[in-house]
Formats: sequence, C-alpha cells, structure tokens
Amino acid sequence: FLSDLAMEMGIWILAAGVFVRSQQSKMVRNASFLFDDHGTGVCRYDKIHLFNVNLSNGEHYSESRYTEPGTAIVTQDTPVGTCGLTNCYDVRFPSLYKKLAENGASWFVVPSAFAYTTGKDHWEVLLRARAIENHAYVVAPAQWGHHPGDRQTYGHSMIVDPWGQIIACQTKGNGVIYGEIEIDRVNSIRRRFMNLQI
Repeated sequence: FLSDLAMEMGIWILAAGVFVRSQQSKMVRNASFLFDDHGTGVCRYDKIHLFNVNLSNGEHYSESRYTEPGTAIVTQDTPVGTCGLTNCYDVRFPSLYKKLAENGASWFVVPSAFAYTTGKDHWEVLLRARAIENHAYVVAPAQWGHHPGDRQTYGHSMIVDPWGQIIACQTKGNGVIYGEIEIDRVNSIRRRFMNLQI
C-alpha cells in the first residue's frame, strides 16, 4: 500500500512502528521502512534503544519484554541530503546521532509515540539538542492522543533546523506539517563550528 502511494504521489514515505518478527528469536523488531518516490523500499531501520521505564505516576513501559533491539545504524541518501533513521526513545542517546552525522547524515527522522508524561517535559528539548549538537535538521512525526490501557501520547510533530529553531510544529490533533531542508544551511553551520569533524 505505502509503496503504491509513494509512487502515485511522487513522494518519499516513512512507515514506522512496524512490528516484524525477528529471525533470531520469537520476539519482534520495531522497524521503520523508507520508500522513495518510485515506490521502492530503499532501507529498513530496526529501533536500537528500547523503552523500559517506571514513571512516578505509576506508568510502566517494558518494550524489551516483546521487542528485540536492532543493531545497525542506518543512513539513506535522498534528494534533500543523507537521512539518518532513528525511532522514538533513540532520541535520548546522543552518540547514535553523532555516528549518523559522521556517516553523512544532514537530517534525522525521529518517528515517535512519546508518553505524555515524559513528552511534555523532554520532547522538544531532546529534538532541539540533537539538532544543535549535530548541526542537522530533525524531522519528528509524533503520535498524539488517548489509547487503550489509559495510555496517552504527547504528539507535537516537529521539524527543527540545524540552529535548533522549530520551523514547524503540530501541537495537538491530526495534521500535516511542512518545512524545507536546506543542505547549504547545514554545511554553512558545520563549517563555522568545529565540534563535528566529518
């Protein structure tokens, strides 16, 4: 379906949060698939960092109970530069983004279903930090709303530029946000700052 839609619309599509049975165990992998504008599946990323937490309000998450972590760092060349693929809780691990940038990524995708409890305090800060420290764009589509088991996700889909400025945000509800990825801006900022030696 998504392959056909990407080809029909002439756009790139990321499908994230797709559970795929692991070939190594009876568990699943939390996979993301990127389709190009011809409908070709160009890469797959399996989420590396799993969400295991006990929050003070009683919420408990144990993703590793049923999910096997991925091991591969994935980048993909696109018409707007090299994309580094990540997923949700990965955003808390700066070393992953550093490696993606060192592998040529000028922008990152961070599809997420952040818990409301953590999202309201951490989501924007983490996205902006990953953008600033790597001088890269961050494109972060985020699930929003109430779900079975009294679970609530924070939403706030966001695009952040390499200077850490939010250029688009969908605060609540369903919607579409747009932003332009300017590779020249990434390169200009990276030339001025020496902390990212590529």
